[in-house]
Amino acid sequence: AENPPMPASALASPTAPAVFVQGWVMGAGLILAIGAQNALVLRQGLRRQHVGAVVAVCTLSDWLLIALGVFGLGALIQGQPLLLEVFRFGGAAFLLGYALLAARRAWQPATGLDATGASGSLGATLSAAFAFTYLNPHVYLDTVVLLGGLGARQPPQLRGPFAAGAGLVSALWFGLLGFGAAAA
Repeated sequence: AENPPMPASALASPTAPAVFVQGWVMGAGLILAIGAQNALVLRQGLRRQHVGAVVAVCTLSDWLLIALGVFGLGALIQGQPLLLEVFRFGGAAFLLGYALLAARRAWQPATGLDATGASGSLGATLSAAFAFTYLNPHVYLDTVVLLGGLGARQPPQLRGPFAAGAGLVSALWFGLLGFGAAAA
C-alpha cells in the first residue's frame, strides 16, 4: 500500500535544525556590525588584556538578553510602539556620543589604544564591558527587541533552538574578535 501524501501544513512546518540556523543567521546579521561593545572586545584583544573576561561578560550578557527576548520580553516590547521608539532613539544617541568620543580621541596626538580613560585593571575593564553592554540601548534593540521578537514568533518548542543558534554565533563572534585580535 502506498503512503498517503503529507498535508501541506506538515511540509511547511519548521524543524529544530532549520530554526537553529535561522537564529544563527539572524544573530550573525545583528552582531557582526562593529559597535561600542565589539570595539571594546577588539581593543582588549589588541591590548592582550583581560580578553577572556571581556569575551565571557559579553557572551553571557548576550545569552541573557537573547533569552529574555526570545522567551517573552521581545514580543512584549514590540507591542509597545513608544517603548520601541525610546530604544531606537536611545541607541542612536548612545552610538553618536560614543562616535564623538572616539573621534575626539583620534584627533588627539597622544592617543592610541591605551587612551580610553580606563586604568587597565580587571575591575575597570569589566566595568567598561558591563557599561557598553547594559547601558547601551542599541544592545537591547538588537538582542531583546529584534532578535527576541523574531524568536518569540517561533512555536514554543522551537524557541530554544532559535535562541541556541543566536547564542552560538554570539559566542563564536566574541571569541573570534577578542582572541583573534590577541593572536594578531
